[in-house]
Amino acid sequence: MKKIDLVAEIALTDVLEKNNVSYTLISEETGIKKIGETPEAWYVTVDPVDGSANAVRGLPFIATSIAVSKRPFLQDVEAAIVTDLYRNIAYTAMVGRGALRNGKKITPSKTASLEEAVIGVDFKALKTKPHLDRLAPILEKAKHIRHLGANALEICYVADGTEDAFIDVRGKLRVTDAAAAHLILKEAGGLMVTPEGKEINVPLAPTQRISFIAAGNKAMYEKIAKLLTT
Repeated sequence: MKKIDLVAEIALTDVLEKNNVSYTLISEETGIKKIGETPEAWYVTVDPVDGSANAVRGLPFIATSIAVSKRPFLQDVEAAIVTDLYRNIAYTAMVGRGALRNGKKITPSKTASLEEAVIGVDFKALKTKPHLDRLAPILEKAKHIRHLGANALEICYVADGTEDAFIDVRGKLRVTDAAAAHLILKEAGGLMVTPEGKEINVPLAPTQRISFIAAGNKAMYEKIAKLLTT
């Protein structure tokens, strides 16, 4: 854990506590912490600094991610915000109300061609040959591969069409990092599912890890999934 993560989390929780909010905090930094008289009323899942390595190095791609739910499961997240801290852009969503970028409705890309798509792939700590072999067909087929270093923000880039898809098959990403962006992408009209196409219905727990394909549309997902299984 970097000091910047802890400082950011303290600042976030201080604001909630000053407003007398009762909730259960779920965070990669401090684990699970019950706050207030009725902490089971709400669950607040946070990643105070998404892209902390970028922040330490001064790379301008970091975010804060907050997801709110009444039950501690990913599918129960009701409201979400991911804030691009360098560009002062807020991605927000509420169940059934669509997704917004600084208050304006967003929709994902309709691009279905891998040759034309911009695709994010998380390569962090990707040291095993089976993972590399699995991704090789996509790396060969797609011309525009990116990894920007803040997964929640990259998923939001899929939500607003900046990227066409984002892939993480490592099984290392904590659900706390993606809880807010998951709802934002779904409300925008995209999809974020397991590489096998199943809903990601996992507990909101600091130790819970996920693998996924986030895509702007079903056709893009299907092309990526097919290449992952070849």
